[in-house]
Amino acid sequence: MSKFFPIFTKENESVVYNPDDLIDLFLDCTADGICIVDMENRFIRMNQMYTKIFGFTEDDLLGKKIDELPDPDIVNHIIESVKRGKAFSDMVTQRYHKDGSILDIAVSYSPFRNSFGEIIAVIAIFRDITEHINIERELKRTRELYKLITENTADMIKVYSNDGKVIYASPSHEDGIGYSPDQLIGKSVYDLIIPKEIDHFKKVYQRLIETKEPQLIQIQMQTKNKEVIYSETTISPIFNERGEIDSYVTVGRNITERIKNDDALRNLDRLSIIGQLAAGVAHEIRNPLTSLKGFSKLLKDTSNKEKQGEYLSIIMNELDRIDIIVNEFMSLAKPQAIQFEQESLTSILESTINILHPQALLHNVQITNHYQKDNIFLICCPNQLKQVFVNFLKNAIESMPLGGNVDIHVQRVEDNRVQISFSDEGMGIDNELMHFLGTPFYTTKDKGIGLGLTVSNKIIQEHNGTMNIESKSGKGTTVKVELDCI
Repeated sequence: MSKFFPIFTKENESVVYNPDDLIDLFLDCTADGICIVDMENRFIRMNQMYTKIFGFTEDDLLGKKIDELPDPDIVNHIIESVKRGKAFSDMVTQRYHKDGSILDIAVSYSPFRNSFGEIIAVIAIFRDITEHINIERELKRTRELYKLITENTADMIKVYSNDGKVIYASPSHEDGIGYSPDQLIGKSVYDLIIPKEIDHFKKVYQRLIETKEPQLIQIQMQTKNKEVIYSETTISPIFNERGEIDSYVTVGRNITERIKNDDALRNLDRLSIIGQLAAGVAHEIRNPLTSLKGFSKLLKDTSNKEKQGEYLSIIMNELDRIDIIVNEFMSLAKPQAIQFEQESLTSILESTINILHPQALLHNVQITNHYQKDNIFLICCPNQLKQVFVNFLKNAIESMPLGGNVDIHVQRVEDNRVQISFSDEGMGIDNELMHFLGTPFYTTKDKGIGLGLTVSNKIIQEHNGTMNIESKSGKGTTVKVELDCI
């Protein structure tokens, strides 16, 4: 006979339940599917969660034997073992849904005994773990895919701990810098880059900390054999569940050959400029040489001290003029060591104009400055910026075969940015040709080599700047450059 007993609610009220009713409540409220099979392997009870998991209704199952369902054969053996008193806990298996789909199931079997300890049925508890197993499968597949990528890519992939120590390195490092992955584990990032690059790296690293965004850095590394290579590396933060940077992953590649090719292109462009400017420089030097010859003859033929002084003053001025022209020309022609330093923007522009002055005279072009000569300083490679500005001015001059004006404007656009614009009154560029600008070896000139804008854009990017070209056919062209300034 069932005993009735009270259960107290949150309001401290007493509710009397029949134990059979409590069992029904338990079966209907549990998160697991439960079914009971009698000693003849017939379904005699199941809860709502069981029918929800497998899609069968009570009418589908009650009174039917388990071998009437599309379950694995092993189920019969398990049931027989449970009838002999054995229990099975948390078995991970696969079962069929009513619609034929396969489910991943965690199941436990236990013997169901009466008050005399006799086994009268088998109770099975089921939990649908399909979603969990699918996540594990996807995670395993992703890990295998990442492993396949990292072990076969030519890029050098490393994972650093928060204190800058290598905790993973891809096998590609053996070919890239001569270290095996095991030899890199535990090394600091500063063990791999050359000393003069440390300050540059620290600035990029600080920017990553502040923005929490991936950073691209071009840096010189030292191989195991003490050779120096150029590496282009992306550093990306890895976040923990609290959104804090937990570690870093770097993906780098050896770009030494690319750097050499870039240098070769720059030199080719520079030599092309020198060749095209040579005629103008020769013409500009010929004029003061003519004056020198004339006044030297006059100086020889006169004994008047006052006249001699006047002639000598003119001769010295002409020699100074030749000296300026030759020095500016040679500064562009000599090999350029890439070294960033603080330099006045006005000084760079004035030097560039001096280089182009002979060319401008030959083409009847007037170069006009529209900027205050205040001290705007750049951290730059001056000779490289001269090469860029020479390209822009030379293009402007050559676009006006009948002469015209080139205007140079300088203005601060932000506290730490300056915009330099070069505007001409030339032929302009057709819209359909604009997207070809900057393509290596593409040129609209008869004697051009098509590297000017390509090299210029590369140099500007290395100075953390931008270049924008605005042009209309028949209405001239404006090139705008933005650079960091102090």
